Amino acid sequence: MGGGEMVKEMMEGCGGEEVGVDILIIIEKHMLRDIITNYLRIKTLIAFVDGVIPKKGSSQGFGANYSGNINLREGRKSGSHMNIIIGLSVGAGVLLIATIVSCLFMSKGKKRYFEQDQLDHSPPVQRLVSSKSEVHTEAAYCFTFSEIEDSTRKFEKKIGSGGFGVVYYGKLKDGKEIAVKVLTSNSFQGKREFSNEVTLLSRIHHRNLVQFLGYCQEGERCMLVYEFMHNGTLKEHLYGHKSINWFKRLLIAEDAAKGIEYLHTGCVPAIIHRDLKSSNILLDKHMRAKVSDFGLSKLAVDGASHVSSIVRGTVGYLDPEYYISQQLTDKSDVYSFGVILLQLISGHEAISNESFGVNCRNIVQWAKLHIESGDIQGIIDPSLHEEFDIQSIWKIAEKALMCVQPQMHTRPSISEVLKEIQDAITIERVAAVAAREGNSDVSRTSIHSSLNQGSMDSGGTDNCLSFDESIARPAAR
Repeated sequence: MGGGEMVKEMMEGCGGEEVGVDILIIIEKHMLRDIITNYLRIKTLIAFVDGVIPKKGSSQGFGANYSGNINLREGRKSGSHMNIIIGLSVGAGVLLIATIVSCLFMSKGKKRYFEQDQLDHSPPVQRLVSSKSEVHTEAAYCFTFSEIEDSTRKFEKKIGSGGFGVVYYGKLKDGKEIAVKVLTSNSFQGKREFSNEVTLLSRIHHRNLVQFLGYCQEGERCMLVYEFMHNGTLKEHLYGHKSINWFKRLLIAEDAAKGIEYLHTGCVPAIIHRDLKSSNILLDKHMRAKVSDFGLSKLAVDGASHVSSIVRGTVGYLDPEYYISQQLTDKSDVYSFGVILLQLISGHEAISNESFGVNCRNIVQWAKLHIESGDIQGIIDPSLHEEFDIQSIWKIAEKALMCVQPQMHTRPSISEVLKEIQDAITIERVAAVAAREGNSDVSRTSIHSSLNQGSMDSGGTDNCLSFDESIARPAAR
């Protein structure tokens, strides 16, 4: 039996690769010693049979006294059995080399097996939750499949669907309403997005990000559990059957901008959402907006100007420079948000074959033509019924155009966009108060004076929420 066959048989008899490596380590220690010992024994045996013994002073590890023995003589420079000795030497050398190579190969295989075993048997939360952030992070709760089944009544009520899968309504035992997003694709991309979202949402918490409650991962079943958002998506309210007034749209824009600002400036490293769109902005029962769907999000690299990335996103919201260069920055999110601002003004989809005329399918091109020509009325959603101050519309429109500039470096930061939205909210509030007091002819000077003097706190979201609801629908001006 050759050396390789012997090793193979011993490994198979001992349970495969993992045990085989340990055996090879033992083999290596004993075989090296045995090979040398047997080699010397064989050579000596041949010498005695042929009447030749090693020369005096040889370095073969032993000496022989041949004085007085007439049948023995000192070795010749050449002998009849030299070919045999060479053959044995070569054979022993080949076996030694084969043993060493096998040990190295199997040791490498054991290392890979150990690393894979650690990955496969580590708990999902520990494997997915990012450790890059220095802030304290809570581990995501792992739901069992039976818990999910009970909460959704065996997935009885479907409330949405998308590229990831289907979303179902549920209610936990404590009465908390939930939305369960079920991964329907077992593709590598789908599972990677699932892992990415669990990782990110486990370490970020903000009032304007949809609250992540946990996940379920059993076999091929992958599910994400969120708080339930009663009023659905912004998309449904913009060009669906539901309609919201301009003041409410501004508050939604402010909420969404605050969520994005947190991702860009409040996380270390920063997070780039990469798929901002009207269907990923959800509204709760108080019409507060929260950003959702972080499956495509990327972590920015500290100190780097961009992240090289395969292009992902949604047509109509996709940053053209990112599409061409595959270099992702936070300004790519700003571009997408600029498209959303144009949608808030117009009530149109980002891409349409009918809404923008014969030669235009993109909301950015269409809005730019109207705004730059001074025709702001040409893009305002008719369902707003002129219940707005035109100055706040202009402020948002101009900032939206800056957001969708072709070159990244010419776009504002999300913090700058947020400031403009808050200024527009203040304009609407001042005008609404004046209208309630019977003075509908509020001058631009008084409004801008209020902004400059800071007579109203434009940064206070809580003030926005507690503001008299009647002001949320200001009279026509």
